[in-house]
Amino acid sequence: MAPLLAAALGFVVISLDALVVTVALPDIGTDLHGGIAGLQWVVDGYTLTFAAFMLSAGAFADRIGASRAFAGGLVLFTAASVACGLATELWMLVAARLVQGLAAALTMPASLALVRQAYPDPHRRTRAIATWTAAGAIATTVGPALGGLLTSAWNWRAIFFINLPVGIAGLLLLRRAPRSPRRAAPLDLLGQVLAVLGLAGLTVGVIEGGDRGYRAPEVIGAFGLAAVAVIAFLVVEARHEHPTMPLGLFRRRPVSVSIAAGFAVNVAWYGTIFLLSLFFQRELHRTAFVAGLMFVPATAVVALSNLLVAARMIQRYGPRVPMVLGQAGTVVGLTLLLFVDADTPLALVALATVPVGLAGALAVPALTGLLLGSVEAERAGTAAGVLNTVRQTGGAVAVAVFGAIVASGAGFGAGLRISLAVAAVALGATTVATFVALPPIAPAGAATVNRRA
Repeated sequence: MAPLLAAALGFVVISLDALVVTVALPDIGTDLHGGIAGLQWVVDGYTLTFAAFMLSAGAFADRIGASRAFAGGLVLFTAASVACGLATELWMLVAARLVQGLAAALTMPASLALVRQAYPDPHRRTRAIATWTAAGAIATTVGPALGGLLTSAWNWRAIFFINLPVGIAGLLLLRRAPRSPRRAAPLDLLGQVLAVLGLAGLTVGVIEGGDRGYRAPEVIGAFGLAAVAVIAFLVVEARHEHPTMPLGLFRRRPVSVSIAAGFAVNVAWYGTIFLLSLFFQRELHRTAFVAGLMFVPATAVVALSNLLVAARMIQRYGPRVPMVLGQAGTVVGLTLLLFVDADTPLALVALATVPVGLAGALAVPALTGLLLGSVEAERAGTAAGVLNTVRQTGGAVAVAVFGAIVASGAGFGAGLRISLAVAAVALGATTVATFVALPPIAPAGAATVNRRA
């Protein structure tokens, strides 16, 4: 139980900081004098390093042991959170968020590997993963409202200081967990550097392109760097003996479906939270606390479904049914939000966000269990790193692209609808892919590994 509780608390602080900051963005912009591009970096500075370094972090967790990697990541994350709260300039906050993302990258796959190693039985592992996922879901449930409350009652700095007691509690629990085994293999440093350059170039290009125009030399250069880095990354990973992203994993159909669905889910979820946080405060002139409360129904559905529904549905029907239902439900929610405007009652807006959370409620536990059950136990950290890298990349891309769209000349309302439509189309595509590619009924978590795939 101790490894699960420690892993869950680590997931709590990581999930909390991915969303709690969104409702505080207008106050941060006012206090630190940042425009929409600067606010995008407050969000994407975290998700960028989170996504980029999680590739090596997963392998690193396998190599030094998940428990050691988890402890180091949680210490660094807690320290970086304090630095965020003490920032007096926007660049200082962004820099601290970059470090937070690096620490989160180290902590996330290690926490999931702890769960995988503590529960070798597929059925018990499915329930443990649902509990682990629910911990993050509870953090997202509390996060927006808590962030809004702290921002309104005190100031935005409090949203980072609350990580301190949670981080300490996680470290104390970890002391009761057994040491994790190690798997010796060299690090793919070149692949890691190329991954960072590729994601950084893409994010810089999208965010700065929306602010300065896509014909600006630095924007063109950023996209060029991203293209070259991604091509080089794929070449290196195909040839490296111990790659950070084993491309052979994608030849396994359950793995490729899980990763594609994870990307689309995060595009929809993080993109929607980012957009609606700005909509409530900048367009409707509501307080940060009210903006946070608007997300409580959706995030509460995620938490309760993770705890009460997801594991049972996976065990009875396999991963395909909850993955399809979760993604399709979110598409319905995104479609409903297309009709929201300044005259829509807030209660209806809050209710319209509820279906948006269905992918996180049903699809994420299913796709996570499917992925981990489709790889060997000793590669759990690496597989978890790949999955969460792609998921966080989806969140970073959504914030960058959607922020650029709403900042364009079309206006916020039109940009909001275009962004929601893009998210709905992306998630609709992965819903169809999940339905077509996975068998109607499969064992929970894919109890055996398909080694021929």
